[in-house]
Amino acid sequence: MKLSPYTAVIENVRPLVDGGRYPVKRITGEPLVVEADVFKEGHDVLSCVLKWRKLGAKAWHEIPMDCVDAWNKDRWRASCTFSAEGPHEFTIEAWGNIWKSWQHEFEAKFNAGERPLKSETLEGAAFVRNAAELAKARGAKADAERLAWVAREMDTATAERANEFAHSADLSAMMWTYADRSLSTEFVSTFEDTPALFPANHRAAARYPFVWVDRAGAGFSAWYEFFPRSAEGHADRGSKFRDCLQRVDYAKDMGFDVIYFPPIHPIGVTARKGRNNSVTCQPGEPGVPYAIGNRHQKCPNGGAHRDVAPELGTLEDFRWLVGEINKRGMEVALDFAVNCSPDHPYVHDHPEWFYHRPDGSIKYAENPPKKYQDVYPMNYHCETWREMWSELAGVIEFWCEQGVRIFRVDNPHTKPVHFWEYLISRVQTRFPDAIFLSEAFTRSKMMRALAKVGFTHSYTYFTWRNTAQGLREYFNELAHSESAEYMRPNLWPNTPDILPSYLQFGGRPAFEVRAILTTTLAPVYGIYSGFELCENEGIERKHWDAAGDVRGFLALCDGDYKQLAREEYIDSEKYQFKGRDWNQPGIRALFRKLNHIRKENLALQQFRNLYFQHSDNDLILAYSKVADGNRLLIIVNLDAWHPQESMIHVPLESFGLGEHQAFEVEDLLTGEKFQWKGRRNYVRLAPGERAGHIFRIRP
Repeated sequence: MKLSPYTAVIENVRPLVDGGRYPVKRITGEPLVVEADVFKEGHDVLSCVLKWRKLGAKAWHEIPMDCVDAWNKDRWRASCTFSAEGPHEFTIEAWGNIWKSWQHEFEAKFNAGERPLKSETLEGAAFVRNAAELAKARGAKADAERLAWVAREMDTATAERANEFAHSADLSAMMWTYADRSLSTEFVSTFEDTPALFPANHRAAARYPFVWVDRAGAGFSAWYEFFPRSAEGHADRGSKFRDCLQRVDYAKDMGFDVIYFPPIHPIGVTARKGRNNSVTCQPGEPGVPYAIGNRHQKCPNGGAHRDVAPELGTLEDFRWLVGEINKRGMEVALDFAVNCSPDHPYVHDHPEWFYHRPDGSIKYAENPPKKYQDVYPMNYHCETWREMWSELAGVIEFWCEQGVRIFRVDNPHTKPVHFWEYLISRVQTRFPDAIFLSEAFTRSKMMRALAKVGFTHSYTYFTWRNTAQGLREYFNELAHSESAEYMRPNLWPNTPDILPSYLQFGGRPAFEVRAILTTTLAPVYGIYSGFELCENEGIERKHWDAAGDVRGFLALCDGDYKQLAREEYIDSEKYQFKGRDWNQPGIRALFRKLNHIRKENLALQQFRNLYFQHSDNDLILAYSKVADGNRLLIIVNLDAWHPQESMIHVPLESFGLGEHQAFEVEDLLTGEKFQWKGRRNYVRLAPGERAGHIFRIRP
């Protein structure tokens, strides 16, 4: 903070992430609302501006800040938006405004009948003359001449004439433009502990609080994950990159705009896993894509993370597929899994990058009782860690050069947080449009730390939130706590690793419920292929009468779900080719409708506008979203077995409705329209008939 004898105090600035150590996150065009306590000694009138600029730019944009309300003169607020992606700075500048202070004093004395106010008039003239000098110094000749003329007029003005100048809107505007800020205070946030290995960008160069601005696709998108080798649905043989377009068009038809591929790199042969994670791999079984690297295979680029599996095609084939997907207005997301098979070139060329047993052999990965004999974890604190970190960042840059800008990162919570800060910082210096999704189903503090250091999106606990209370509590935390400034949720109801108990027991109605929740609670979401086909056969499901004890079942899904089932798919395509009938009955039409509704309703393209509403029945969840006149009320039956009914509280004030005003609700899922009135209205939802309502409110 710049101190002077004539300084203001600026404190309690919001939003700041860890005092400004990490960036606040926004999307291009999304408002950044900044508040602060700003005050100074004495009775001077205070002026305050919010300033922002692209990091590295010299000139600031600025907008005046206003008091939050008439009762809190020390709390100031303003908002700004960003048109370009990348790192930006913002700050607050405050100063005692001598012209406004003079106006206030002169008006008080003039209205009290004091005359002739000659000394006060000459004081005002001096302030105007000083503004004329500032205008002249900035090269604003016309303004300088105008202000100089006013100063001369005030030198000989009567009190009445001086009062006219004091109330001149044109003069006040010029005095604001050329205000004397020589004794202003600027809020500064500088951190000296930023590691020197980081590139000289927003992680190291920002003197002020900063904002990382992402492109629009980071704030609103729908992901569809499928394994390229299973694109055609053959159980006995794999598909290639050039066989994937039918599946891409299938996803596009449902309204998805991101195609996410698990690892596409060469797969190791040593200790290769077989069907259902068997330690014995049978001839013809393809292995696990996460066991990356095979220098023994005929791979043009060495058989490592910068290569593609030969059985999928060539790097040229992959670039062709990326181009075809882009032509369809879609993007590719790639899995970045820092896993090395025993056959990975790193193991041969850099054995020091791995953990070793006392006998000198390299340790494979374990998560007791699970063993991953086909994967060697890397040691991020080895003696040559700088070289290793640089190589891994280079892998991401390589795929950016192939046209990929979205990366889903596998298990980032098992690697050092500062490694990700380095990697993401370095990559986004060259490719500011790069997006990173953190696949970290782990402790909440670690999930938040990963978001702070740069991950664009975060997996969430939504996968295991099924009760109304659990959903409300968790999403209120995500949308309305400090973490909302930097942690952007990406909702997944299933993954190749996770088939939740709710889906295993609930059948198609459960898939419909989760589809509506997934697509309307947050603007970014994804599904793993098979969800739209209602695939729900797990490895092991224990006996539980879910239909007889719905509340107890949902509570277990939120908590100790392991009492219900092993949440893994039987015959998982992680270990084999997946045979599928892509035309079997499912809920593709529902996703087509939901994605259309999302694109047509601005309220569903935002997240922090999510507010839960009261329902008399705890098996019916209600929440609202409002944006620029687009008013939605979403109501979902969490019971996948029985019809449920309830009275729903309607937030009339949020919808701009009067206490007794009649209004129309249109169900965007069906096109039906209903007439409602007042705060409490009735709904009934039955599985198999109607899983939920997405009501658009029309006064």
